Amino acid sequence: MLIRDARADDWERIWPFWRKIVAAGETYTWDRGTGEAEARALWTGPGRRVFVVEDDAGAVVASAYVKANYGGPAADVANAGFMVDPARSGHGYGRALGEHVLAEAKADGFRAMVFNAVVETNPAVRLWTSLGFTVLGTVPDAFDHPRHGRVGLHVMHRVL
Repeated sequence: MLIRDARADDWERIWPFWRKIVAAGETYTWDRGTGEAEARALWTGPGRRVFVVEDDAGAVVASAYVKANYGGPAADVANAGFMVDPARSGHGYGRALGEHVLAEAKADGFRAMVFNAVVETNPAVRLWTSLGFTVLGTVPDAFDHPRHGRVGLHVMHRVL
């Protein structure tokens, strides 16, 4: 696998799995019907560094962005979003991308990373915990999950 900074033409390869993941309504707080233009702005907008993972055949199978979570004197705390094509999960792409983004964020001068709204039923909670994140707190019943009903949203943090 190859993990690299995204190019403008990668969006057309990210969008199909981005749409699928958000439309499923299980892991992101974005509107399930988010259109392509808004999705592109959310994922690749100003202030974001975007990465992609290519499999051995050159297909984009995952993507992530990293950005400042706050501004001003707290701008050295990062935030990130991660997506792995659901058809390609279970191959280690998420872990490799997570490790890569954490290292790149640190190299870019961020001192910590925070996730503001991790759905507590998201299997990625185990991944983030294994990569050193802790749950700082949970907003109870904040997310209407299509299968589990009302579930909490974790705020997770890690020093870089």
